Amino acid sequence: ISPSTPPCLSDSTMELSTEGYRYDDYELNTTFDYASFEMLCYKGEVRAFITSFLPAFYSVVFFVGLAGNSLVVAFFAYIRKLKTRVDVYIMNLAIADLLLLCTLPFWAASAAHGWVLGIPLCKITSAIYTMTFSASMQFLACISVDRYKAIVKSQAKPGAINQCVKTSFLVWAAAMFLCIPEFVFNTVVEFNNRLTCFPAFPQSTGNVINVTIEIAEMLLSFALPFLIMLVCYSAVARTLISSPSVKKCRPLKVLVAAVLVFIVTQLPYNIVKLWKAIDIIYPLITDCSTSKTIDIVFQVTNSIALFHCCLNPILYFFMGASFKIYFPKGCFSLRSMQRWGSTGLHPHQYGQRSGIMKAVVGLQLPLSLTTDQAHLTH
Repeated sequence: ISPSTPPCLSDSTMELSTEGYRYDDYELNTTFDYASFEMLCYKGEVRAFITSFLPAFYSVVFFVGLAGNSLVVAFFAYIRKLKTRVDVYIMNLAIADLLLLCTLPFWAASAAHGWVLGIPLCKITSAIYTMTFSASMQFLACISVDRYKAIVKSQAKPGAINQCVKTSFLVWAAAMFLCIPEFVFNTVVEFNNRLTCFPAFPQSTGNVINVTIEIAEMLLSFALPFLIMLVCYSAVARTLISSPSVKKCRPLKVLVAAVLVFIVTQLPYNIVKLWKAIDIIYPLITDCSTSKTIDIVFQVTNSIALFHCCLNPILYFFMGASFKIYFPKGCFSLRSMQRWGSTGLHPHQYGQRSGIMKAVVGLQLPLSLTTDQAHLTH
């Protein structure tokens, strides 16, 4: 089970399931030999939890995330055009999060009433979910690399965005590659008078395909982005600490916050994913109580992982330099905001003292690796 699988409709949440058995084929394998199992695992309480928890949680995430990410897109579309590499990455991050959020109403309705929208929408919605979840994580890595180049390597070129456009294209291409299995394997099956949308793998090669998909998603959507963020932000932190010309406290706090938020929201979910992937090949879940607990833990950790798209606008935009320059400590009218946008002012036109200072102010650090403009010019 992974971001490519609809988060509320995994095979492990079927009301009646058999320990160690997965519904991997279209016929639900009705000829399976149950003789080697002592009992059937009734999971009515798991379904009850999903029906009550997921619709409410997805609704909160949808409205909060929609407001924040829509404002980011509107800001770059109408007030400040894309001028730097990090602008492009933040814009793509917001678009990915918006598309991901748009799938949540479908999964919320499915958690409450089952999937009633047919096979085509099952495949499309699942594919969008997988693609955007992966793209969002990869764009976070791109932002960290850009900060590393700007501050540690002093390669700040505010106007050069062609390369990051190509990088963004590669990120979306990799994310689309991950969603191919959704179009191939996802289908709608009726079970216990309830339609579900989930991947149905061939019986002969189902385990191998499932594990391969799980590992690919964990690598591209968590392990690789996390490693890149950890290396880049560690180098940025060391550079800031060693520089006497930059006020360090707030930038370092935001760096730590960005990494911690990523760990807290994504690590638990991926640990459970890894556990379930191993269980596909070598059964680790051997009793009904553990199976039901893992099912519930999976739903909770998956929901926490989705909440990251509500935090991205705060960490990577609202605390950044451009937002503070265009929206300084007060509320402007639409006409005032348009006047600010038409001036073409860019954060790099403000106080610049050293190479690192220029990178911190001039490239609109999305992690707010900058103090207020007044502090920077003192």
